[in-house]
Amino acid sequence: MAHTTLKTGYLDLAERLNRFPQGAPPSDLLFRILETLFSEREAELVAQIPVKPFIAHQAAQIWKIAESEARHVLEGLASRAVLLDTETPSGEILYVLPPPMAGFFEFSMMRLRGDVDQKALAALYYQYITVEDDFIRALFANGETQLGRVFVNEPMLSADNALHVLDYERASYVIDSATAMGIGICYCRHKMQHVGKDCAAPKDICMTFNGCAESLIRHGFARAVSKSEGMDYLAQAYANNLVQFGENVREGVNFICNCCGCCCEAMIAARKFGLLNPVHTTNFIPQIQLDKCTGCNKCAQACPVEAMTMVSANDPHYPHKRKAKLDAEVCLGCGVCARVCPTHGITLESRGERVITPVNGVARVVMMAIERGNLQDLIFDNRALFSHRAMAAILGVILKASPVKRALASKQMKSRYLETILARVQV
Repeated sequence: MAHTTLKTGYLDLAERLNRFPQGAPPSDLLFRILETLFSEREAELVAQIPVKPFIAHQAAQIWKIAESEARHVLEGLASRAVLLDTETPSGEILYVLPPPMAGFFEFSMMRLRGDVDQKALAALYYQYITVEDDFIRALFANGETQLGRVFVNEPMLSADNALHVLDYERASYVIDSATAMGIGICYCRHKMQHVGKDCAAPKDICMTFNGCAESLIRHGFARAVSKSEGMDYLAQAYANNLVQFGENVREGVNFICNCCGCCCEAMIAARKFGLLNPVHTTNFIPQIQLDKCTGCNKCAQACPVEAMTMVSANDPHYPHKRKAKLDAEVCLGCGVCARVCPTHGITLESRGERVITPVNGVARVVMMAIERGNLQDLIFDNRALFSHRAMAAILGVILKASPVKRALASKQMKSRYLETILARVQV
């Protein structure tokens, strides 16, 4: 990291990004990414903003500049989708720095643009996220609560399961209930295109919703679509055997990616760290009807995480006959395998134990922070008072203790104090 020795703004920003529960491990590649997306002054300023949403007046006080100047800086950052800006019912503009993933890394590739070298940026992302695994491990392989979850392929549900599937488990419900919906270019396949590794799946199919969509639409990083158009895009995703991977919350989902196994970083992580459950599954699991299985291999080819494989059918009359076999430990429950089965020999059944989904983004972030040991950074990110610093230090000691002590502390925090913590975070 010699080239960053004198660029303290980028060092401070890297430290600020690591106050997110998912973090961004510092490396030479990360600094080169930040240098592409931020000027050094911008990096220095953004490193000082709170984790929680804030207004221009607060930024001006932190930066010790005039509010008009702070507003100009914030509007410039929002225009490049580095910050997200939303309007409150009272007309006030709230700003928030999204995490790198899912956040401003992806937003930087959601449209074609000439103000940054997207080919060079894609190469940096590919090396930092796909080739090296420190970032992806920190994002997907730490803690029980994950950033995203899989949505079930709704047409593959039986009539009985369709009656029992919950609304938040349906991508169609997210589309229908959203206050706004935007479509942009798929970050993963756009990135892979620049490094010569993309597939033929559609790129113009990345879905954002609600306040996130409103901000991206306003600044040209997504285009507004109606609910009926959104359903058409979902049908297109089903037709291309893409997996719906979205925000791991029940209320206010901000994104659903339509993922292929070859380009999507979440699916790549699911294959690499499968038994660590880096992606929350659906509440369904495929059941193979062996009497209908012809060993055609289509299910195995379609599975994005290699949970479906072909093994010997052990038929003495046909020694080369194959049959499908499921590894339930790594299966996402997406239902793509059921869709491609030509004999309808795969059905989706309810899992024995339901997957728990956090109620909203605040709950998810708090749970992730507890599990990853940086809750103090989330609650007391302004570090303005000595009492805050002292409490942050105490929480840091507790949550960075031995695994057993940390588990006990996390359990206590999740149950006894979570409502209080959530109230504090939302202030």
